[in-house]
Amino acid sequence: MYNIRPATLTDTETIRQIAEATWWPTYSPILSEEQIAYMLNAFYSADKINQQLETDGEGFLILLEDDEPVAFAAYSPREENPDIYKLHKLYCLPKTQGKGYGKILINAVIEKVLEAGKHTLDLNVNRHNKALTFYEKMGFAVVYEEDVAIGPYWMNDYVMRKHLTLPSSP
Repeated sequence: MYNIRPATLTDTETIRQIAEATWWPTYSPILSEEQIAYMLNAFYSADKINQQLETDGEGFLILLEDDEPVAFAAYSPREENPDIYKLHKLYCLPKTQGKGYGKILINAVIEKVLEAGKHTLDLNVNRHNKALTFYEKMGFAVVYEEDVAIGPYWMNDYVMRKHLTLPSSP
């Protein structure tokens, strides 16, 4: 049994814990330990998460399995084009992977984007991340490559896009 709810400032530590538990197994095959540690600190410090929740306009959704937070997603309009939304984060605890929670969270984000009257959702994924296949199955397609400097490191990403349509009525 699962439930999805918006995250609040009281979820900051939960988001940090899920990120920490997910990043190491996800990225250790493709990034150095130093880069993972640097990026976790850069993206998932309590101050950074609080800022995203309070002022950056990112929507965070928490997925709970039997009342235990096990996954989260974050999204917002793109700064350079608010007609396009971006899925910034999607992480599920390793013990829950394969249960469909990633798909459920993406669909919840899509619902929020459509509710905002928008029809395009982008995401960045490392070009060597196994999740690339998952995103393709979810209907995302690569639109371009992007190399993003993060401190002394580089993220070598694909930018993927999905054009959204309203569900058809019966």
